[in-house]
Amino acid sequence: MLEIMLPALVAALLLLSLHAYLGIHIIARGVIFVDLAIAQMAALGWTAAVFVGFEAGSLSAYLVGLLTALLAAGLFSVTRMDHRYITQEAIIGIVFVVASAATILLASQAPRGAEHVQELLTGSLLWVTWPKIARIAVIYAVLGLLHWLFRRRFLTISLQPKLARSAGWSIAGWDFLFYALFGIMVTLSVEVAGVLLVFSFLVIPAVVAFLFTGKPGALLAIAWMSGSAATVAGLVVSYMADLPTGPVVVCAFAVVLLIAFAVRRLSGAKRLPVSEATL
Repeated sequence: MLEIMLPALVAALLLLSLHAYLGIHIIARGVIFVDLAIAQMAALGWTAAVFVGFEAGSLSAYLVGLLTALLAAGLFSVTRMDHRYITQEAIIGIVFVVASAATILLASQAPRGAEHVQELLTGSLLWVTWPKIARIAVIYAVLGLLHWLFRRRFLTISLQPKLARSAGWSIAGWDFLFYALFGIMVTLSVEVAGVLLVFSFLVIPAVVAFLFTGKPGALLAIAWMSGSAATVAGLVVSYMADLPTGPVVVCAFAVVLLIAFAVRRLSGAKRLPVSEATL
């Protein structure tokens, strides 16, 4: 079991380490589906690369996917607005739908297009190799360092945007940096874990954390613990029942979320408002 599942477990926990943190930002910003939109833009780039003749797993295909993800990052950095009816989530939804439609159109004309789309959804977590894990670890370490260096700016803009505006910060500029780093992470992680599992890594642990606290440190701790528990449980069930890994882990995250809702309801815990959180 360890020989088969250990690389998948290490890779999943590695992805979770950064996703759980960024999920806190995504929930606080109210842009829940930005992960899906950027991931789908990356998928569109990969599919376009395959369509013109690049190998699906080649560096060239990855760079094309990264370029389209960064285009989405640029768009989302300039579409944060205080319009009464048009929210940024609406723009994100439009990008996701259009990118999905374009991906399907290209995949229908590309060799092994259906298989390629299936891999983008479910990933190839069970087949991840140690050299691939090492490359992810290096890139994630760099991304994590950048997020640590700019943590106060990112957290303030995510949790207290009015304070950031009153301080005269360039919200669009910092948003572009945030979404660019986010795009690099998502482009890399979707290739391994697939769109569905990456979305679960990002959103569900953060939702669990926000049920109980508003303090950034506590948010991160709860997100990491709940996400790790769901990941381990999902991988074990997948192996024991011989079921597809990605979908089982996603369902495990859903179970952990339901348990968190039940604990929150039964305990009557009061969450500290975000406005009172210590940045």
